[in-house]
Amino acid sequence: MPSSPEDTAGPTDPLDSLVLHATDNGVSWITLNRAEAMNAVTWDQRERVIALLAGASADPAVRAVVLTATGRGFCAGADLRGAPATGDRVPGDVARTIRLGAQRLIAAVLDCEKPVIAAVNGTAAGIGAHLAFACDLVLAADSAKFIEVFVRRGLVPDGGGAYLLPRLIGPQRAKELMFFGDPLPAAEAERLGLVNRVVPDEELAETAGAWARRLADGPTRAIALTKQLVNASQEADRATAFAAEAMAQEINMTTQDACEGVASFVERRTAKYRGL
Repeated sequence: MPSSPEDTAGPTDPLDSLVLHATDNGVSWITLNRAEAMNAVTWDQRERVIALLAGASADPAVRAVVLTATGRGFCAGADLRGAPATGDRVPGDVARTIRLGAQRLIAAVLDCEKPVIAAVNGTAAGIGAHLAFACDLVLAADSAKFIEVFVRRGLVPDGGGAYLLPRLIGPQRAKELMFFGDPLPAAEAERLGLVNRVVPDEELAETAGAWARRLADGPTRAIALTKQLVNASQEADRATAFAAEAMAQEINMTTQDACEGVASFVERRTAKYRGL
């Protein structure tokens, strides 16, 4: 994980110490930092992560994002103790809380215009598992595990779980994980296709950094459009998907990076992309 002026100067707000942020060579590192709580995410932390992802989309200097955590847990789920106080519950409150809370967090990852890598350093449970699965690429430490913990609490999966899992591993496997809530070791998650690669614990940050730098050195807009195409294809018919693909290529050909990519091919040299 990189150091930066933000790291060395120390946090200026208590929340800054709970969600660390640093930008290094075009990579935005977002780190959950409540190790004593296995990084169960609070309302305030969630809002900061959403804001940082939106900032990454809008900042041309950011070309990739790594989402990770400190300690033994990636994210043990939602910690609602920091949520704003409410009065008596009325019908619609729960649905509203889910829409404006967990679902917004997952959508922020899916909609981020820069590629997002999850570097899963430990237990990812509940919304923590879905936070990882929403990322474009998932790296996991050997010690990591994923738990669809909702059924253990008599709850329905939220935070996009029933949307994400069937698309990643099919409905039967998704139901097995959600019906039983058994811990899924990193190696098994890789075998199922939920994780791109499992690495030794001590190599996780280094590997995430190497992958992120490769993405940051790539054609940023082309990668963003590719992400949009792949995500949208899950709901599109062939005609719609083909039309979106053609339009994405039309848009991409107006970028400087596309011109550089074609020129470098013709000139038989390595392309130097600028993210523009």
